[in-house]
Amino acid sequence: MSMSRTIAAVTIAASIGMVGVVSVWADDAPLPPVSRIEVVLASQYKSQVAALTEEFVQAGMPNVHFQFARQGQPPQNIGMGRAVPADKAREAIKLALKYNLGVGILLPERLFPPRFVTIASSNYDDTVEYPISKEDLARLLDASLTTEQFHELYGQLTSVPLKPAGRY
Repeated sequence: MSMSRTIAAVTIAASIGMVGVVSVWADDAPLPPVSRIEVVLASQYKSQVAALTEEFVQAGMPNVHFQFARQGQPPQNIGMGRAVPADKAREAIKLALKYNLGVGILLPERLFPPRFVTIASSNYDDTVEYPISKEDLARLLDASLTTEQFHELYGQLTSVPLKPAGRY
């Protein structure tokens, strides 16, 4: 009986020690400004994945994942988490403007992990889609905005009550 208690105590102590080691290791690793970016593009871009990936890497978003619409143009939306730095958010918007023919809808930050970005996602319906005017989009692209100011504005643009549309 005492032998199994000893084994249990040693196992628990080893587990606690490993948790400490893992947390110390994780604390040393710097967090990327954008943890992941998911992009849906028109099928015409399928043959350009390497060049597109390089462009996103140059913009500071190396963990990019592409999907391609089978037909037509993907939705002109963009969504991002609350901790995406303003400079990376502006780069994502510029890339969406370039490859998705515009940005007409914002998706609220509450839907995403803190450092996540999505461009042209079809995973969301009109209950969480906030139309954005060209003027408000220009305000988001203002390079003088700090990260806090950017997210404050983004939050204001995605917090007005939406009137039910379509089938709702």
